[in-house]
Amino acid sequence: MTISQVGFIGLGNMGAPMAAHLADAGFALTVSDTAPGVVERFVAAHPGSVAAAGRQSFATAEALILMLPTSEIVENVLEGDQVADVLPPGCLVIDMSSSEPLRTRALAARLQARGLSMLDAPVSGGVRGARAATLSVLAGGAEDDLTRAAPLLNAMAGTIIRVGGIGSGHAAKALNNLVSAATMSVTVEALAIAEAFGISADTMTKVLNSSSGRSNTSENKVAQFMTSGRFDSGFSLSLMAKDVGLAIGLARALDRPAEVAGHVADQWRRIAGQVSPATDHTQLYTLLGAASGGSEGGAAR
Repeated sequence: MTISQVGFIGLGNMGAPMAAHLADAGFALTVSDTAPGVVERFVAAHPGSVAAAGRQSFATAEALILMLPTSEIVENVLEGDQVADVLPPGCLVIDMSSSEPLRTRALAARLQARGLSMLDAPVSGGVRGARAATLSVLAGGAEDDLTRAAPLLNAMAGTIIRVGGIGSGHAAKALNNLVSAATMSVTVEALAIAEAFGISADTMTKVLNSSSGRSNTSENKVAQFMTSGRFDSGFSLSLMAKDVGLAIGLARALDRPAEVAGHVADQWRRIAGQVSPATDHTQLYTLLGAASGGSEGGAAR
């Protein structure tokens, strides 16, 4: 069944450009967000879209996309606010949030009992990827549902990977961000040690990028967002800490060891508790640099 009527809930830094690509691709959008003025600005910029006026606005949706911060908020929207009650049978719910894998499985079962299908399809690539429609989608769920969703996902992303059954996408996203956070932590610590020894952060970054220590952090974050002082990658430190916590929770639920990961989670959780929710995750550069004593170089600024 071809999808043309789409509900989209969550027009944040990521959700707004993603929804914009759907509007540009010709999908009929009904959009919703709790932040003041966000929906009105989106509809003004995309005249073919419609602002939701309560849950009944989604009664004709053939697919409902959610781009929200947590599993709890996703469940509150679908079940607490009873949006799921008005969705037509066969509607495909696509949770593109960074949610908890095991809660996603349980939610999918409850939605199935209502005659609704579900995919979990979190994304990697950040705000830049959302704006450029080059995101990687990590999809969990039935192959038939992913086939139905493909035109929607292709409008927003450059890569779609079916990871496995329902919840697998959310598991993969959390584990990916665990690796990303661990890499950022050790890179920032290495830069601070290098500066204390007298090696500039810029020089050490060149060393990393030409050697075996090369990573996404060293290639795409240090010069661009850290040593430049911009700290505006568009992904908050608190959200990274949350995703790392999801990965650790999954490891514990599966009774798997996570010694290094546990230390990483402790560090990000501690630092997230010391900053505002809006603090960009690349600010770790100054936060860890200050904590380690730093020098007069970039990590201690």
